[in-house]
Amino acid sequence: MEKLICKNLGEFRQYEGKALPVGEWITVTQEMINAFADATLDFQWIHVDVEKAKKHSPFKAPVAHGFMSVSLISKMLGDVIEVKSTNMGVNYGLNKVRFPHPVIVDGKLRFVGKINQIENYGDNGLKITWDCKVEIQGVEKPACVAEFISLMFE
Repeated sequence: MEKLICKNLGEFRQYEGKALPVGEWITVTQEMINAFADATLDFQWIHVDVEKAKKHSPFKAPVAHGFMSVSLISKMLGDVIEVKSTNMGVNYGLNKVRFPHPVIVDGKLRFVGKINQIENYGDNGLKITWDCKVEIQGVEKPACVAEFISLMFE
């Protein structure tokens, strides 16, 4: 994967409506799932009880939290695009979030997406609406689809 690098927000604006580079695969380990459970206090057995999941889950293994896949979008975006002149970026919100397919432990995820819209935000920033899909290796349906909104400031 070749990362898209822009020198400033002006150069970044030319990518509105365009696809981004496809991300590298990230393996979702049981350790990551457990850490997410610790951070969110969501200890549902389908995520953290490996033996019970093997016996009683329809997936025969633990699955990641749906919100874990959407939480990875910020990291995944940072892996595929960089705007050199920015001094801060923040998450602004999400629209149309869905989790079409569960992520089985040790599944591999990657980012596929594009920039839907870029708007001015204040004196030195942009509000970006990203069309995001988190694909699962070997699975037709994605783990997550979302319209993600972030802010970037110079």
